[in-house]
Amino acid sequence: MKAHRYFIFSKKVFTLLMFSFLFISAPVTSALAQTDPDESYDPFTDYSEFDEASDEEADINFFRNGRFFTVGLAAGPRMFTENMAKAYGQGPTFGLLISYFFDMRLAFSLGLMTGDNSATLSTLVKNYSGSVSFTTTSFNLKYFLNTQNVTKGLADLNPYILGGFSQHYRSYNFPELDITTRESVMGTDIGAGLEIPLMRRKAFLGLQATYHYINFADENKDFLNTGSGQEKLNYKVSGDLYDILVILGMNF
Repeated sequence: MKAHRYFIFSKKVFTLLMFSFLFISAPVTSALAQTDPDESYDPFTDYSEFDEASDEEADINFFRNGRFFTVGLAAGPRMFTENMAKAYGQGPTFGLLISYFFDMRLAFSLGLMTGDNSATLSTLVKNYSGSVSFTTTSFNLKYFLNTQNVTKGLADLNPYILGGFSQHYRSYNFPELDITTRESVMGTDIGAGLEIPLMRRKAFLGLQATYHYINFADENKDFLNTGSGQEKLNYKVSGDLYDILVILGMNF
């Protein structure tokens, strides 16, 4: 009788142990199945941000050695060509330049420059003196040249070329004629520059020359409107402007 009870008890214990083993081993088996190296393609585990190793290398190089954007204070002389050089005197221009870098070589530059110049409009009757103000908003692309293969003394320099377009606002002020006019025109920019690293590349000293091709409406007119009528100009006020800027900037 005791042997029969012992057999029944042992059978229940064995059954309980088997159910416990199956219950515990089920999640483990499921987890092993999910980490099976032979499992079909998983878009999450196999996803890579970089299509090629060269893309990854370029991004790492940019994060370590590149710049995200620069901010610089700029100042320098503004000069003119053709008959504008006769009508307008040289004067200073100053403003702010901001550049955003797409990679190690290419950057987008936004500039805001302003300044006043003396002006003299010469007619057959007399000369009228006043001032002219130019405010320029520029949108340019800057491409930095590779200097890794030049001599050691020049390798740290950052030369670049630039091109784009700009919006020019011109304001006349001639008290004797009692006229104050303001007009705007689009222009095309082309130029070149050079940056010298400072403060362990946290800042730079730059030099930039830019030629602005512009065409104001009065370039085709040879007369001046005065309070008493029109007077014929000795020359049409035609030409373009260019500036040479010294830039003190910070790298970020």
